[in-house]
Amino acid sequence: MDSLPDAIVQYILSHFNNARDVAVCNCVSKRWKESLPYLKSLYFPRNSFDGYSGDDSPDVVVWKMLSSIACLEELVVYSPFTSSGLASWIALVHSSLKYLELRMDNITDYQACVDSPSKLDCISAAKNLESLKLWGVLMANPPKWDVFKNLESLEIVGARLEDPALSAALRACPNLTNLVLLGCEGVRSFSVELPYLEQCKLDFYGLGNCSLSLNCPKIELLEVQGCSWIRVRETTYLRKLSIANNAGRVYMVDFGKLSALESLSMRGVQWCWDAISKMLEWSSEVKHLYMKVEFTGDLESLLPFPEVDFVEFFNSHPKLQKFDIHGAMFAALCQKNSLKNIEQSFVIPCLEEVVVQVRSPLNAEQKMSTLESLLKYGKNLKTMVIRILQMKSNHSSTDDFFDEICRLRFMNRKIVRIE
Repeated sequence: MDSLPDAIVQYILSHFNNARDVAVCNCVSKRWKESLPYLKSLYFPRNSFDGYSGDDSPDVVVWKMLSSIACLEELVVYSPFTSSGLASWIALVHSSLKYLELRMDNITDYQACVDSPSKLDCISAAKNLESLKLWGVLMANPPKWDVFKNLESLEIVGARLEDPALSAALRACPNLTNLVLLGCEGVRSFSVELPYLEQCKLDFYGLGNCSLSLNCPKIELLEVQGCSWIRVRETTYLRKLSIANNAGRVYMVDFGKLSALESLSMRGVQWCWDAISKMLEWSSEVKHLYMKVEFTGDLESLLPFPEVDFVEFFNSHPKLQKFDIHGAMFAALCQKNSLKNIEQSFVIPCLEEVVVQVRSPLNAEQKMSTLESLLKYGKNLKTMVIRILQMKSNHSSTDDFFDEICRLRFMNRKIVRIE
């Protein structure tokens, strides 16, 4: 590198972002040290100060590095820090900082949350942020944030949140296009009104009984986990929708017309049948449908799905290209009356891929009939995957059913495979 012009050396070294690498480069030569002001991004891993024995505290070390940088745009800190340290850093780089990611480590420290200023409060000084990502957050009280006019992406991972605090945080971010809340607990009722929001991923854990109201006219992607009541009225641009509830039940869904929906995923132990049937009705334009719901029924009663007419189902979803069908939905399609009186003109026009999960030899004849019908009427079917999981039975019907599936695979070996 000695033969390279200074500008080239500075350009190369300005792409380093790991704090330890930057520190090592500063020790090589004065020429390398002069590249420090041109850094755009700086990253402090969790172990940045392991074995450190210097006189300065880690907060001061970070401050000194930041003070040498002319125009820092991205700061990522996973190593421990204090609220006073964070405040001093942001005071240095607030005018140029666009991307901030912090491991807060205060999810169980209520006192640190209520102390003033808290770590969350300190972030307010970075008024030009475009992206903010926080890990391990305790948000018991509303953060003292002014409006982040440029903030487009907010991600919070692993958090304990109170409803008023979360609502206040979102009001300070009116121009979000991307919102991600993953592994969050404490939320009971959540309302989102963001006019520019396009992508939203919400993962609430606990009892699975949250309620969600979404009013975002430009929403394109929505993933929700852990909500029992879901209302989304503006759905003109919604293309991808995923609803899951692994701990609780889905009681109610209320959506506007899903005319743009291409992908729908419904997962969970129990959904009320009214919620399932409404989602299937609204998603008539869907191209990829994933269903893994084990039971229906209201309140505590766990009931199988009512019969779903095979012909009516596919006629109601003419654009369906990929169908992942597991649990109760497959059983519902396999009931005796589902395949009666099929007209010769019936065809499944767009179906290309089917993934079926089989867990029981019960009603084996109907199940085989359904699989054969998918092959017969799916004129453009290219792949059928049959997954046999946990089929436990000492009865001979299990072996007979497995033999029938193997025969189906042999007769259609270019399309069917068993996993």
